[in-house]
Amino acid sequence: MNRTERLAEIDASIRSCTGCKLHLSRKQAVPGSGPVDSKIMLIGEAPGFHENEQGLPFVGAAGNFLDSMLESIQMKRSSVYITNIIKCRPPQNRDPEPEEILACSSFLEEQIALIQPKAIITLGRFSMMRYFPNARISAIHGQARMVDDRLIIPMYHPAAALHQPSLRSVVEQDFHQIPSLLEKSNQAGYTPSTRESDAPDEPEQLSMF
Repeated sequence: MNRTERLAEIDASIRSCTGCKLHLSRKQAVPGSGPVDSKIMLIGEAPGFHENEQGLPFVGAAGNFLDSMLESIQMKRSSVYITNIIKCRPPQNRDPEPEEILACSSFLEEQIALIQPKAIITLGRFSMMRYFPNARISAIHGQARMVDDRLIIPMYHPAAALHQPSLRSVVEQDFHQIPSLLEKSNQAGYTPSTRESDAPDEPEQLSMF
């Protein structure tokens, strides 16, 4: 079985999953989208209304903003893999609950292991917490870290920029750093910053998908 076939199997398992109560209210599960050989993976938080309708990640207003940010750094959406930490929409777009994150964790682990991205960009505090459980997103956003020999770049969720206008320029600035961070990560001996407390205070992200 090749990688594309295996990814299709994972997608099918996600769509038929009944591992937590979210399957009772979903219209469609949302596995992810993008090439299996992508070098960059973006991990959001959870599907929203439009994602639940279409079965694809980031297709609403936040998705349009994400697309524009990728285009601003000469990246095509079709060249990156995009998914969420949980694969079904929480009712009323509430925060994901711990048992829901746990129920989906094996799917995300399989996706990462199969795609083997060189860099993961987390979008929002819940996906950030997978790698930095004790951090505040306001302190570490835009700062690259190496975790298990993989570059991790925590970012605010695009929805936060739409609902908190003060964050829009922050998100834009963070995205514009991505090409240089990726280039530096390919250099021998590169060690990204590990600082967590020297960034200026900014509003903590609202959890909106």
